[in-house]
Amino acid sequence: MTSPAYILENPNGTTLCIPTAFVSWTGEALDKKTPLLRSMQALDKQAQRILKLFGHENPARVTATAGAEQEYFLIDRNFFFARPDLLNAGRTLFGAKPPKGQEFEDHYFGAIPERVLACMLETERELYKLGIPVKTRHNEVAPAQYEIAPVYENANISADHQQLIMITLKRVAQKYGMECLLHEKPFAGVNGSGKHLNWSLGNSTQGNLLDPGDTPHDNAQFLVFCAAVIRAVNKYAALLRAVVASAANDHRLGANEAPPAIISIFLGDQLTDVFAQIEKGGAKSSKKKGTLTIGVDSLPSLPKDAGDRNRTSPFAFTGNKFEFRAVASNQSIAGPLVALNTIVAESLDYFATMLEKATKGDTKKLNAAVQKALQQVIKENGDVIFNGNNYSEEKHQEAARRGLPNLKTSVEALPIIGSKEVVALMEKYKVLSKRETHSRMDIYIEQYCKAVNVEANLMVEMAKTKIYPAASRYQGELAATAASLKAAGYPSDSSTLDQVISLTKGLQTSIGGLEKAMSHNGAKSPLDEAKHFCHDVLPAMQNVRHCVDELEAVVADDLWPLPTYQEMLFIK
Repeated sequence: MTSPAYILENPNGTTLCIPTAFVSWTGEALDKKTPLLRSMQALDKQAQRILKLFGHENPARVTATAGAEQEYFLIDRNFFFARPDLLNAGRTLFGAKPPKGQEFEDHYFGAIPERVLACMLETERELYKLGIPVKTRHNEVAPAQYEIAPVYENANISADHQQLIMITLKRVAQKYGMECLLHEKPFAGVNGSGKHLNWSLGNSTQGNLLDPGDTPHDNAQFLVFCAAVIRAVNKYAALLRAVVASAANDHRLGANEAPPAIISIFLGDQLTDVFAQIEKGGAKSSKKKGTLTIGVDSLPSLPKDAGDRNRTSPFAFTGNKFEFRAVASNQSIAGPLVALNTIVAESLDYFATMLEKATKGDTKKLNAAVQKALQQVIKENGDVIFNGNNYSEEKHQEAARRGLPNLKTSVEALPIIGSKEVVALMEKYKVLSKRETHSRMDIYIEQYCKAVNVEANLMVEMAKTKIYPAASRYQGELAATAASLKAAGYPSDSSTLDQVISLTKGLQTSIGGLEKAMSHNGAKSPLDEAKHFCHDVLPAMQNVRHCVDELEAVVADDLWPLPTYQEMLFIK
């Protein structure tokens, strides 16, 4: 029994739910639970080897821990039902930029709206009933965006709880006349939603194995575990990008407040300095904690952490854990956890083998062996460490110089899952067989195709049956007004009419282009089909959207058939 059963309440009864593993008749894993448990088993086995090298006798089982921050949007349900794109695809396919967006950060730093707070409080109460220890609630950067985060717990249980958090958020929101949107990019031009996955590992005898202590340069055990993560992320950066790849997350990565598709590590000043010393021959000191003096007599001086934060990094060290910020808001965290656990297990295996050969059971040789191993690993993998602004163009140029993979789309990233290197990794640590690995890649590619296909069909339907009729009616009104003015002997300005005629014609042309792209039927494989959707269908969709968003800015408000961004984001 690895995850507790729970009772799901309904107004008409209750249901006992038992977390279950799904396997085929031939014993192959068909779920995300089974490989997650296998990966945690692999991580424990390799971590035990490291702990025993450091003289720990009978260490407790080492487990991965996780705490996933869940971002989401809440909008009035009446708007949700009036938007076929939100109803069917989870995101707005059209929507002109409102006069005000998130540039003032007034929503982020403002009070939580009363209806939203009431919804949050009931959500928390329902989650406590399910044994889910949520800790934080707050506004997020974009208007109508919020966040909830649980306390860190066993990664296996955390994955279950994450699914329940999403279900509960959507269920409770409806009671308050709101719809919870978990799509990664429901609104263009403002912050998208992620699920920042905070990951660490530890046990009941040694505690958190990624806790550096006050003097990390002297904490050899921590340095080995931390360096193992650095090596893992550098060696398998493409895999980490692949396990967060989806049609939805492609809209978010690299956009407002989201990390780029380039995977790099932020360590902070203190650890960067320590590892730089190691690379040069040995660490002798650690930057000390300072004091934060606020300058107000009634407020005390506060201890200042020696590290720091970088909210632009896709994979950042934050005190005693790593925060994987590229994880998508609507996905299960099990996939990213499987990848993280397995690649770190491989790196711990690498370290343990190196140290075992160097010491041959002689504990007196351990310190020298650790120093040599750390120096080698940092020299070979230091390029993945980037402490600068990941949103800047400099990051892309620097990443290219360092040779870091830049897989901008899911079509580029997903084939990595089926690569020889990843298949060999998963087979070596008995996490997934070759067939199990390839089946997941195939499903993710199929889901990508289906998601874009649904959105393209929706776009054509909405453009033809909602947008074009509204534009035509407004065109007719403007033409009638111009004719009336001319008949009365007054001069008329036809600039708006000319603009609407031009945009309406452009809309018809772009719809035709999208329909042509969708009629393609020549793909030889699912991946070829995904490439077609990525390179042909999505650009055609963008052309339609451009015309529609331009029309929204000029067509009379009483004729526009869809709730606008201004209404959905700001009416609470």
